[in-house]
Amino acid sequence: MKPLVLTVAGSDSGGGAGIQADLKTMLALGVHGMSVVTAVTAQNSLGVQGAWELPVEAVRAQYRSVVDDIGVQAVKTGMLASAELVEAVAELLAATDAPAVVDPVGVSKHGDPLLASSALESVRTKLLPVATVATPNLDEVAQLAGVQVESEDQLREAAAAVLSYGPKWVLIKGGHLPGDAVDLLTDGSEEYWLRASRYDNRHTHGTGCTLASAIASQLAKGQSVPEAVTAAKEYVTGAIAAGFALGDGIGPVDHGWALTRGTRGA
Repeated sequence: MKPLVLTVAGSDSGGGAGIQADLKTMLALGVHGMSVVTAVTAQNSLGVQGAWELPVEAVRAQYRSVVDDIGVQAVKTGMLASAELVEAVAELLAATDAPAVVDPVGVSKHGDPLLASSALESVRTKLLPVATVATPNLDEVAQLAGVQVESEDQLREAAAAVLSYGPKWVLIKGGHLPGDAVDLLTDGSEEYWLRASRYDNRHTHGTGCTLASAIASQLAKGQSVPEAVTAAKEYVTGAIAAGFALGDGIGPVDHGWALTRGTRGA
């Protein structure tokens, strides 16, 4: 049977991020993707025009429905919107015997807020402590830990600050820094620096969701955290390189890049 991966995240009507990106990533990586929708957004290449979170009981019911019947080998979380949803999902993860990849989504690619400021403390004290891997970008590090990263040298400080909240591993995504795309993965003792060439491509909508889902997919296959993150970085780098224009704004990465390489000329 295929490994089973569950995403707990918001819906992106434009199809580039959120639940839609997660399920496409899981399909591309050969696992069976399942979903718990936490919020519905009206979203396109230009930004987020509206967001409506689901009731806690609806989120809890979706989660229990999937996990109790089908089971799960890894869980990925994305947009959780409110303190109530963050705390409910953290409670569910704590009771699930599977690795959890927490993408602490704070703002969209366009700068639109996707997490209430009142929920930040719940992310720090409830959600991060149950994470196998937390995957904040530099804006989220600043939001959660108050650390402003302006150079590669500061990635260690950022990692230590996020690790202090309790995740087993943290992946600090340095994609917003100049130069190569450099990420730091560490558990406080082991350290892995992941580098990739930066592509001159503005169509990067969904990179964070895609990376976290790819990590969860590889963990579900039985890989170690360093192996899973390394493989996920390679996958998302290829997806960024193949990103394409959509609408009038920022287009998405291509989740199926590896599947369609041989058919592009057809």
